[in-house]
Parts: sequence; structure tokens; C-alpha cells
Amino acid sequence: MRVTILGFFLLVLALNSCKNDDQKRQIENEKDAKKKEVIYTTINKGWVFYDTPINDVAQSTMGFWVQWRSFMEEIAQKPQKTIGAFQQKAKALSKKAIALNDNIPPQYSNPAIKSRISALITQVRLLDLYIHLDNIPEKKVVVLVSEINVQLASLQRQMDKIVEKSKIPKEEGESDLLKMKDTTRAIPDGLTMKNIPHVE
Repeated sequence: MRVTILGFFLLVLALNSCKNDDQKRQIENEKDAKKKEVIYTTINKGWVFYDTPINDVAQSTMGFWVQWRSFMEEIAQKPQKTIGAFQQKAKALSKKAIALNDNIPPQYSNPAIKSRISALITQVRLLDLYIHLDNIPEKKVVVLVSEINVQLASLQRQMDKIVEKSKIPKEEGESDLLKMKDTTRAIPDGLTMKNIPHVE
């Protein structure tokens, strides 16, 4: 009889503790849902990219630089409804940003443009990293969006500067002077006097 009462008491105690665990779990789930909603709202408000080219040169570049057009089209599409959608968008943006290094048009293939592309890639990949963390730092994500906008503007201004410089006519003899300054065309040190035949 005692064993039965003791067994019944243990059964009631076990059921009661399971009930408490379910309540705790439900409270934790509600807190987690509220936190995710706050994160989503903050990111959704801050996810504003400058998806329109800021000058005519950047706009016209979209016509012949496929990777640039693809990146700008990707950045223009804002994700909706869930954090997962923002995570997928960040991943896609990261791939498109990395692709900017491929097939850079010859007129833009210089250190100034390449360094700006590298800075843009770094910012986009950081965005992708932060948005995929378990505990998403939503304020940092919003700051990264604004930093990406700064890098985009810098890249487009540099494109414009290159095009404007190319429109300036060169003076007579300037191209020869530039060739003389080009260190890649210089005669290597080992070839200066060794290979020249001497007359004695």
C-alpha cells in the first residue's frame, strides 16, 4: 500500500514538473519571438540601399559591365517578412559583390577602382557574417548598410572621375612623357652595358 501511495505521489510530482517545464518553455519561446520581432523591425527599417546610380557614368556602365548591373539589381530588391529572407539576400549580395572583381572593364581596371571594389566586398561580406550570427547585432547590421552605401557612392564617383579625365585632351608629347615615366618599360639593370657589343 505504501509503495502504491509513494508511486502515485511520484507520478503526480513528475507530471507537475513537466507542466512547469512546458510553461517555462512557452515563456522562453514568447521572449525569443519578441526579440526576433524587434531585430526584424530594426533591420527592416535600416535596410535602405542607394540602388539608383548616382551619376550618368555609373548608369551607362550598367549597359556594358554585367557584374555591376547584376549587383545593382540585387541590391534594389528588398527582402520581406522574415529574418531568413534578409539572410538569403545578404548571401546573394555577397556573391554578387565578389563577382565585381570579374571582367572589370579596361577603362576601370586600375588600383583606384579595384581598391574601392575590395572595400565594398569587405563591407558586404561583414553584413553577411553579422546577419547569420545566432544573436544578430541588428544595430551593427544597420550601420553596415550605411557603410555599404558610402562605398557604393565612392566607387561611382571614381568611375565618373576616370571618365571625365579621359575626356581631357592630351597635349603634344604628353603620351611620350608618360611612356618614359612608365617603369615597366625601363631597361632592366642587368642588360644596360653587358649585352652591348664594344668596339676596341
